[in-house]
Amino acid sequence: MSTPGHYFESMYADSTDPWDFATAWYELRRYGLIVASLPEQRYRVCFEPACSVGVLTEMLAARCDEVHAVDVVDTAAEQARRRLDRAGLSNAHVRTADALDPWPHATCDLLVLSEFLYYTPVDGLDDLLTDLLRLLEPGGTVAACHWLGRSSDHACTGEDVHAALAERGDLTLLSHHREEGFILQIFRR
Repeated sequence: MSTPGHYFESMYADSTDPWDFATAWYELRRYGLIVASLPEQRYRVCFEPACSVGVLTEMLAARCDEVHAVDVVDTAAEQARRRLDRAGLSNAHVRTADALDPWPHATCDLLVLSEFLYYTPVDGLDDLLTDLLRLLEPGGTVAACHWLGRSSDHACTGEDVHAALAERGDLTLLSHHREEGFILQIFRR
């Protein structure tokens, strides 16, 4: 990711949920579509980088034996931990870390890439995807969902992200859902 961590820290300093992940219908509906689009009824281990306040993390916990989520902003990760504690979800774990920091498992069978890859410049997407996909077992699922609008804080667009995913020879597209505001794709490795 090229956007510095202090940018995200400043966003959370101004608001506990700067993108309204916990309240906006757009976000709640998008999360529901992500979870409903997963092809397997149950997953063993999910990895969700850039989990923010943990709304999607909580939803994923209902379909996974274990969910491991990270966010670079401690304030966001702490909110996610509190959300999971309130829900009594002992199978979901959140820590403050970068997406590529070591985590408790060597692999996962579900990798969720939601609303964060467009902070990476186009020329760095393939390398980041390669690093993230090293965590995914053969046959594992990738759920990718990104906003299609434009923002000055993004290094590329959601279109760029999904074009990079489509170009990968190690992923097979299982489903594609596009709306005016976002694109959701499910891949198998």
